[in-house]
Amino acid sequence: MRDSVKKIITTAVVGVAVALAGVSAQAAEWTWKAQSLWQDGTVNQKAFVRFAANVNKMTNGRLEIKTLPVHSVVKHTETLEAVGAGILDAQHTGGAYFAGKEPGLQVCTELNGAFENTYQAQLWFEYGGGTELCREAYGKFGVYYVGPVWFGQESMPFNKPLHSIDDFKKKGIKMRAPEGMGAAIWRRIGAGVVTLPGSEVFTALERGVIDGTDWGTLSMNQDLGYHKIAPYPLYPGFHSAPAADFAVNMKRWNALPDDVKAIVETATKEFARDMVQSIIMGDIAAADAAIAQGVTLVNWSKEERTRFRKVAMIEWDEFGKKSPLARKLVDSQVAFLKKLHLLD
Repeated sequence: MRDSVKKIITTAVVGVAVALAGVSAQAAEWTWKAQSLWQDGTVNQKAFVRFAANVNKMTNGRLEIKTLPVHSVVKHTETLEAVGAGILDAQHTGGAYFAGKEPGLQVCTELNGAFENTYQAQLWFEYGGGTELCREAYGKFGVYYVGPVWFGQESMPFNKPLHSIDDFKKKGIKMRAPEGMGAAIWRRIGAGVVTLPGSEVFTALERGVIDGTDWGTLSMNQDLGYHKIAPYPLYPGFHSAPAADFAVNMKRWNALPDDVKAIVETATKEFARDMVQSIIMGDIAAADAAIAQGVTLVNWSKEERTRFRKVAMIEWDEFGKKSPLARKLVDSQVAFLKKLHLLD
């Protein structure tokens, strides 16, 4: 009798477990494919995966985001159109890649040399109207801009010490930089800008084709071994603190109820915090390791950073002429920089 009861209870428990598993497997009311700009296994992609897991948990399994690494479905320069067309449901990449389609998207990524840290930039997005303006820019392509996600203050490794703007011209510095606002600023300072794909940067540095590179944060650069051949990184960084994005096909976004939309927006802010703080911790460890390895960290003075910003402002204004929306975005950031007393 006892064995029979035990068998009945065990069968019932297993049955409930199977039923619940079936409910869980079918619980997702919405499933999104979202491609990032990161390689699988990187600290950045891991943060993206954590974000998707948070959304799934916070929505009680109703929304599942499948996180795809860079180039899984389309090239990194094609995700905006792919999301707008519904080929992808969402993206985690950067607006600057699509500035040729709408120059204002560059400003949604950053104004080079504007803010001193990502928290100041966050103030503009949340309290200076930045998020609303970027939603207007992305909306032109049938895409809803949920919010910005920073990946840290970038550093630049060089093969000789550079302590001022003037050193770039005096020492005949040749550097790799992606085309766009940043490259225009470095040219204006007097650097010889070379456009190279990322796969060729290390070899170009090693052979002396270039003296330095605009690439990533200190820890990202250390992971690539740049410190071995360019042991004078500018750190802490000041020229670039890009904001990536999380953006969703407009129809997919509008199909969500308000409570799930609120969860995604809140989770995106947590994603931004997680991403930038993970990178900061990596940079702190990289700085300690760099010093132990004989690397010289070059920290520019406040005066030199201000000089850089004043040169950058010339290019900001030029960029603002590229479209009406770019003008609005540039003027909005400049006004906010003045509010923060970063500009006169």
